[in-house]
Amino acid sequence: MTRVRMHAILDGDDPSWGRTFAVAIQTIIVLSCVAIAIETLPDNPLWLDRGLLGFELVVVSIFTVEYVARVWSAPNRLRYVFSVFGVVDLLSILPTLLLVGYDLHALRALRLVRVLRLFKLVRYVKAFERLARAFRSVLAELVVFAGLASIVLFLCASAIYWFENEAQPEVFASIPHSMWWAVVTLTTVGYGDAYPVTAGGRIFTGVMLLIALGIIAVPTGLVASALSSERVREAEGDRERDGGRP
Repeated sequence: MTRVRMHAILDGDDPSWGRTFAVAIQTIIVLSCVAIAIETLPDNPLWLDRGLLGFELVVVSIFTVEYVARVWSAPNRLRYVFSVFGVVDLLSILPTLLLVGYDLHALRALRLVRVLRLFKLVRYVKAFERLARAFRSVLAELVVFAGLASIVLFLCASAIYWFENEAQPEVFASIPHSMWWAVVTLTTVGYGDAYPVTAGGRIFTGVMLLIALGIIAVPTGLVASALSSERVREAEGDRERDGGRP
């Protein structure tokens, strides 16, 4: 098999085997993540742990062969190795290879990075392409809004610090400490671990919650409007391809 054909199959572009290979690999990734989750259950029987270990070794063997094949067939090998998906492909197998004879939990957790490989499915889903175009069309507005939201976040953290520091010095010990409260409040999550007790702090929080509604609504509205525009553009393109039929 030539390098070009191998590369097409691995990237899912081959008309005969590309889609089948892509679906098979993504299925293995999902099953692998499920197996990793099951490993963390307490009091697993010995036969289950051994079965999960055997399955992990099979998965890593498949991914290792696939990674080597991708490096071999890549038009520019160094470009693939240092690309985002190249690094993800390597990290999906490296932790297990390094863990032979060891049991380092932090390194074992890195195996979950293989779930990032599922993002390769984006190319097969038209909705993802539409969403990506929508985000690109409003990217400048989202960046500007993120900058403004960061400024508001800092101002709110500063204000609540001055309101609450004397009453709750252990909770609002500094402006950086107050940033957690500001993030939780502006995103309307409200964990309840930090809240104002002074009259000024409560009044300020009420005003801040009204501002938070806009912080959540504006980017949502931008993306929704962009998605709607993309759908209209696609519908117009489909009508043009159909000869103008409604």
